[in-house]
Amino acid sequence: MSNHGLPCWYELTSPDPTASAAFYSGLLGWTWADSGMPGMDYRLATKNAGNVAGMMKAEPGQPLGWTLYFAVTDCDVTAALATTLGAKVIVPPADIPGTGRFSIFLDPQGAAVGILQPLPMEDGSIGGAFDQQKDGHGNWHELLSPDPTAALAFYAKLFGWALSRSVEMGPDMTYHIFNHDGLDIGGLFAAGTTAMWKPYFGTASAKASIETLKSIGGTFVRGPDEVPGDAFTVQLTDPHGSALALVGPA
Repeated sequence: MSNHGLPCWYELTSPDPTASAAFYSGLLGWTWADSGMPGMDYRLATKNAGNVAGMMKAEPGQPLGWTLYFAVTDCDVTAALATTLGAKVIVPPADIPGTGRFSIFLDPQGAAVGILQPLPMEDGSIGGAFDQQKDGHGNWHELLSPDPTAALAFYAKLFGWALSRSVEMGPDMTYHIFNHDGLDIGGLFAAGTTAMWKPYFGTASAKASIETLKSIGGTFVRGPDEVPGDAFTVQLTDPHGSALALVGPA
């Protein structure tokens, strides 16, 4: 399986990293440590002995929330292709010492997304942040878009994703599930004028997570909702309003 187009990293921009670290530690069992980047408050979350997410302190005027990163074989080539396909690059390709080369752009519908050309690893992997078999790791990736058909066409050309199936979720909603080399990794649906990516992190228990959420802050939105695969989802926002979801057993 090619790594190009696979989810590889999850990054939170927060106005208060210390408070956010406490929230996500309570919710997902993450352990946080400073990354050691000179002149920058960037923290790394670990789970199951591996890095699963990063967090930076928001600069004045910088949008808060989660940015999803997808692995690419060539950051510069992919950023250029994204521009050709109608995206707007907001962070040009740049090197991250010891990590790889990254860029961030707005897709043609306005959703922010990151790409990362990771440095080669001994086992040939792109790290373990995305692992659908482990709680506390990235599990699913959801795109809200004003034009799901156009959005899927864009990512198909950029990452090689394909439509697995479309599921009618009600009279006004169709959920489109997409895959990477046959592996279902996310879904998208029409959401008015909204364009944004949302991460789903694995949880050992959806119901227990709701109870935990009540004690650590954040806002419960809905759930547990049953989804295919004997799993349940929980929609929420963290204490600073950043949207995310959890998925796992009841």
